[in-house]
Amino acid sequence: MLLELARDKQILFFGGKGGVGKTTVSSATALAMANEGLRVLLVSTDPAHNLGHLFDRTIGAKTVKLAAGLDGVELDPEETVKIHMEEVTRSLHQLMPIDLRSEVDKHMSLSRDAPGMQEAAIFERMAEIVNKGVKKYDLIVFDTAPSGHTARLMVLPEMMSAWTEGLIKRREKADKYAEIVRDLGSDSSMGDKFFGNDPDNPEMMRESGIRSILNRRRLRFAGLRDSLADGDKTSFVIVLAAERLPVLETIELNAQLDRAGVTVGGLVVNKRVPIGMGEFLEERRSQEEKHLKLLEKELPELARHDLFLVSQDVVGLNALEKLAKDL
Repeated sequence: MLLELARDKQILFFGGKGGVGKTTVSSATALAMANEGLRVLLVSTDPAHNLGHLFDRTIGAKTVKLAAGLDGVELDPEETVKIHMEEVTRSLHQLMPIDLRSEVDKHMSLSRDAPGMQEAAIFERMAEIVNKGVKKYDLIVFDTAPSGHTARLMVLPEMMSAWTEGLIKRREKADKYAEIVRDLGSDSSMGDKFFGNDPDNPEMMRESGIRSILNRRRLRFAGLRDSLADGDKTSFVIVLAAERLPVLETIELNAQLDRAGVTVGGLVVNKRVPIGMGEFLEERRSQEEKHLKLLEKELPELARHDLFLVSQDVVGLNALEKLAKDL
């Protein structure tokens, strides 16, 4: 189920409760696809930086080669916010009068720790990666943060698009008169002034610059929103353990993703107890089956793939190669 899904999509998201093995499963899937000859990009949005620990090497904000056909990158929320704020500050400095730059700096400093700032910055970075990545890679695999963070991230495209639309609304009326101004034709300078290209009117020039930035952001947000909503192109895989809390959280996450218009392609039940492991583990396996019956009852339409416990930690390429063969 899992590899068939990966072969069929351009973008795969892996999410679920913390500690269930999202990084391991997403990495093994990415490696398996790279082994089939695809060009794959593996992206971690989890602040815990487990990707580097799993591959037993340093992975940062810049794309690095992890294996033949497989590149990886970790999105550090703090670093992403810093870069995001610096870019916004530079843009505002260019657009605002010099005497207001200190106010801009003060506002941006206060905004750095505002609720949702990390999610917004990560979201913009994800939009950039998708926009550029689909042209370079056959498959982009996202290893996301625990369920709550991921659910908020998945609804951001709609929220950010609506917010940006609101900011540019006051210029929409002016745009409606664009054709009228063009038709005047006899005075070409009038059209330039109307569209904010009048060097004698700094305020209008600033308005034009702000509108240009907002339109670029709107297109970026809309692009990721459309990608997330395209079930032929994108799918979400929920990883869980056969335990009560992960099962209940999976049911809720599936509902949240459905409301956000994100297609859930399947479930991966990780760390299952193998058959024939002694009385204690057989009781544990029986308990797993009980929880999985609830999962089947609540989400009968979703395909499920079980991965069993292994004797040692999955660390490094060799261990990932072995796991990739079990997918």
